[in-house]
Amino acid sequence: MSEFLDLEVQDGVRMTWNVLPGTKQDAAACVIPAAAIYTPLKPIPDIPLLPYTPLRCRICRAVLSPFSVVDYTAKIWACPFCFQRNHFPQHYFSISEENLPAELFPQYSTIEYASVADTNPIMPPVFMFVVDTCMIEEEIGYLKSALAQAVELLPEKALVGLITFGTFVQVHELGFGILPKLYVFKGTKEVTKEQILDQMGFFSGKKKPTVGVIAGSRDGLSAESISRFLLPVSECEFVLNSVIEELQKDPWPVPADLRSSRCTGAALSVAAAILGVCVPGSGARIMAFVGGPSTEGPGAIVSKTLTDPIRSHKDLDKGSVPFFDKAVKFYEGLSKQLVHQGHVLDLFACALDQVGVAEMKVAIERTGGIVVLAESFGHAVFKDSLLRIFQSGEHDLGLCFNGIFEVNCSKDLKIQGILGPCASLEKKGPLCSDTVVGQGSTTAWKMCGLDRKTSLCLVFDIARQGGPEALGPPASNQFYFQFLTYYQHHDGRMRLRVTTLSRRWVAGPGNVEELTAGFDQEAAAAVMARLVSFKMENEDDFDPIRWLDRSLIRLCSKFGDYQKENPSSFTLSPRLSIFPQFIFNLRRSQFVQVFNNSPDETAYFRMVLDRENVASAVVMIQPSLIAYSFQSAAEPVLLDVTAIAVDRILLLDSYFTVVVFHGTSIAQWRNAGYHNQPEHAAFAQLLKAPRDDADVIIKERFPVPRLVICDQYGSQARFLLAKLNPSVTYNSSNPPTPGGDVIFTDDVSFEVFMDHLRRLAVQ
Repeated sequence: MSEFLDLEVQDGVRMTWNVLPGTKQDAAACVIPAAAIYTPLKPIPDIPLLPYTPLRCRICRAVLSPFSVVDYTAKIWACPFCFQRNHFPQHYFSISEENLPAELFPQYSTIEYASVADTNPIMPPVFMFVVDTCMIEEEIGYLKSALAQAVELLPEKALVGLITFGTFVQVHELGFGILPKLYVFKGTKEVTKEQILDQMGFFSGKKKPTVGVIAGSRDGLSAESISRFLLPVSECEFVLNSVIEELQKDPWPVPADLRSSRCTGAALSVAAAILGVCVPGSGARIMAFVGGPSTEGPGAIVSKTLTDPIRSHKDLDKGSVPFFDKAVKFYEGLSKQLVHQGHVLDLFACALDQVGVAEMKVAIERTGGIVVLAESFGHAVFKDSLLRIFQSGEHDLGLCFNGIFEVNCSKDLKIQGILGPCASLEKKGPLCSDTVVGQGSTTAWKMCGLDRKTSLCLVFDIARQGGPEALGPPASNQFYFQFLTYYQHHDGRMRLRVTTLSRRWVAGPGNVEELTAGFDQEAAAAVMARLVSFKMENEDDFDPIRWLDRSLIRLCSKFGDYQKENPSSFTLSPRLSIFPQFIFNLRRSQFVQVFNNSPDETAYFRMVLDRENVASAVVMIQPSLIAYSFQSAAEPVLLDVTAIAVDRILLLDSYFTVVVFHGTSIAQWRNAGYHNQPEHAAFAQLLKAPRDDADVIIKERFPVPRLVICDQYGSQARFLLAKLNPSVTYNSSNPPTPGGDVIFTDDVSFEVFMDHLRRLAVQ
């Protein structure tokens, strides 16, 4: 496992198969697709930043890399992707085996280029706050204090704008500091850029151009007219803070039997249009703070009548969702507009009810936006997550903008698509596969917003056909991949990061050992989780449990060691031995079991899964469990109900929640106050250790997880019990250990699951 982690440290890539199946037939027999999870902006120690433009192949535009074959005497390099021979330009003529440029050093398979010729003025980042006012006073109070803290942390040069909405949409003219000035739009209609230009006086006293698209200062908009709505923080901090301080609940009366009329969609369309008019193509984020369901205008998810419930998973399955398709269509249109402008939509949804995350998912995901879901604007999950976005330090997000991601690979590979926060640029070519997964049929994608942790899942097709000639000479048994990420760094300048990799392939019948040696079971679990989530959303009548089970059985039949029809003889290589456990937990996870979760929660969990790296995805699928007791130091224990004991504290990390669980004896001693007595210092230390470890997890993670502190048999113990393997249930023959616990469930335990797997794999 460690060699896969070393490869990730060097290049930010984890692949399901590090020795790839060599032909289409071999790949089909391997069950798990050839896929890579790549973190484009992963911080890499000692990565060189080159102050010149990269050297590209004449034919396929691949960048010069350590895998290029160089002829030092003729000053020619051969591209490993299309085999084209390219001449070095004049300034490379001193090149020799002793005098190499950085991009040819074998250890620099990932390298960055900074464009020095970039003479355009640096555009500061733009933040447009879109704030919901249809909430109770208490919630508005929490939100106001969080926004005031966020404004203090904004970079001084950043441009900021403010829109509030309820029944109507109000755009605040922050540049008019003498008294508060608003432009009000109806909440029932979408707003176009033309309407914004006409109604907000962008050409007051001047003739409006009759032709062309008007966008930004270069198209005739004066800087003064833009700075009425988007100002540097340093110039409008006082005005902005006073507007935020005076925010009131939406004044329109709401009858007792109706929901507030909240026009979320119209507010977002106004925000997108203003940014499209003022700052197209520069890094901008719409940050929407929403406290309830949209009931008015485009993107509404429910009627105003309180007797009509908000859609559930059951309603979606039955198709009895009158608002859903229309709202999704609206947000698809909005996502196209935002991707075209290069802008990001972030959502902070804080309400006890659903707000429409499931409908907005398409716009947030395609623009690379951040999503945070909490119960209230006063909750630590929201407050700490918002501050983390703007804080600088070792755990900052390193927000970058305006990315374009391109892939180049050997001609025997094809790209099915990407699962993750990006949008297709529809750049078709010979590398596109006929099978499409996620954002496919392209070799280039737009990433409007990306940060240090954003990870993409690339799914590949092996296109080589089998046959005697396919086994070929061993000299050509490498597949090459090159990932290019062109992005606006947080210092405002454009950069290009290039990662080039090669992986060996094997073909033919006797290759099981080599394939097994290169199988990364953690990466495979993360890819399967993304794939099953994608299929559940996009395929009708898809049975996720059956699909996962069949995939696992086929994988075990191919790679397991066994005698036919003899289940007890079945064994798996250590490279595959944990994979069945991952699939068992994935079947029970919130990505597959949507029962007891709202469509909004499911959409939120899947969006976070789709942007995180392998290590985080594994924690979401199979939480980690650490036990603390007087008998031993903190130690990892099996995710099983037998881990519970009266004299133990358990720390469960399931990514979205961190649970500190006290056994009954520990809870009784704590309630008796023993930890405050000097002679019980060891007990005080035992209570403190899991809390300290939980704080470390919370500090490093985004979105900030919910911390649950509970006791055995308490109501919140359900957060732990729901994740444990039910090896002891209410109807099992083996009684629990004294002081242990039972789980009231009819779910099968991991042991029963493995017995069935062994029996089916050896058939």
